[in-house]
Amino acid sequence: MKKLVFPEHFWWGAATSGPQSEGNFKKKHQNVMDYWYAKAPEDFYNQLGPDTASDFYHDFQEDIKLMKACGLNTVRTSIQWSRLIDNLEKNTVDTEAAAFYNAVIDAFIANEIQPFITLHHFDLPAELLHKYGGWESKYVVDLFAGFAEQCFELFGDRVKHWFTHNEPLVVVEGGYLEQFHYPKKVDGKAAVQVAYNLQLASSKAIAKYRQLKQDGQIGIILNLTPAYPASQDKEDLAASQKADLWYNRLFMDASSKGEFPPALVRLLEEEGVLWQTDENELALIGENTIDLLGVNFYHPNRVQRPRYSPNSLAVDFLPDKYWQRYDLPMARMNIDKGWEIYPQAVYDIAKDIQENYGNLPWYISENGMGVSREERYLNAEGIVEDDYRIQFIKEHLYWLHKGMSEGSNCLGYHLWTPIDCWSWSNAYRNRYGLIANDIHTQTKKLKKSAHWLRKTAESGQFEIESAIIKE
Repeated sequence: MKKLVFPEHFWWGAATSGPQSEGNFKKKHQNVMDYWYAKAPEDFYNQLGPDTASDFYHDFQEDIKLMKACGLNTVRTSIQWSRLIDNLEKNTVDTEAAAFYNAVIDAFIANEIQPFITLHHFDLPAELLHKYGGWESKYVVDLFAGFAEQCFELFGDRVKHWFTHNEPLVVVEGGYLEQFHYPKKVDGKAAVQVAYNLQLASSKAIAKYRQLKQDGQIGIILNLTPAYPASQDKEDLAASQKADLWYNRLFMDASSKGEFPPALVRLLEEEGVLWQTDENELALIGENTIDLLGVNFYHPNRVQRPRYSPNSLAVDFLPDKYWQRYDLPMARMNIDKGWEIYPQAVYDIAKDIQENYGNLPWYISENGMGVSREERYLNAEGIVEDDYRIQFIKEHLYWLHKGMSEGSNCLGYHLWTPIDCWSWSNAYRNRYGLIANDIHTQTKKLKKSAHWLRKTAESGQFEIESAIIKE
């Protein structure tokens, strides 16, 4: 056994989002997920949509008490643009929505949980997509900055940790390359412009925050993982380097260093798809970098040389023309989700931030294990005995602790998610929560992992079995 001890003020937490937990009650606008479900419910697992989610809108007082019972001292959620703003063009506030979010924030604080707030978690108002093209439009970027300013003014006296976007790369890939999020396009040039506009929106929101001179921190949540090459062959290494530019460096460099990776800019210029920009926008991005980084990590990213030559003719540009996915033979897997389990990547991320990004303050903002049919693991008391999740958390915390012990400036660990939540088109197929949720009755009960996490958070330490450490 090996004992791991974490700092006294470590953030033991969990993450969710407004659209995945609240339900649509009393919203004046649809977001893109609401619209997509209304248009094509067959795209969603068991045709379950976001209408109720985990009913956080009505149950937040009791839900937050349950989160406290899990030992959480920090929780990240998001404010829905489509709920808070009643006139999207004028950025006026819906008073009932503001009262709801005020009550949520106050409830967190009353339960000694610091609220971390994200401004955009895949939930662009659908009206702005239909009228202006959504994130393809710089007008929408400006509207987002106005929404962010309203949030800061309304809630910044109590919220001290803000995040502009959650996983902006997923918005790009899901909506404009791989069709797993609405608007389900395949358009490489539009994807590149959307990526730039998302970064510009983040930087403009940060500028608004700084103008208000509030005494908190603002950052961004990025899904990062090294692009591991399939081999050390020259072609695989080149594929890995290009994939790394797109998957990791694009938003990481622009958000923390204030500039896009020159190698990526050159590549996009050569392809004739570089984003539209100007000197003023680039200066704004350069001047408004993040205070704090959140890193979401679930599984490694492995790549190999592309199937076809990047010089093939009459091919529309897509970023992955320079690489293809590689599945590691005999990989450890979460079979239910189809994702490889590779906790060592957390250490590699920690060292990358330490060595290449000025040891920026950061934390694990999401990490988790989605499992289907967890009723298989109910004991006689009706508690889900999710020992697999406990082991998953332990292993990732081991590698995180190793990075921290070598000086990486990591401040906390958030699990996805506190309560089993609605997960976009996957709906409730996989459960990630510390707290089980019967979606038919909204009955919620702590899982075994919640009890383990409470003890760990209270003591700031745990023991890990040597047999499950794969050095």
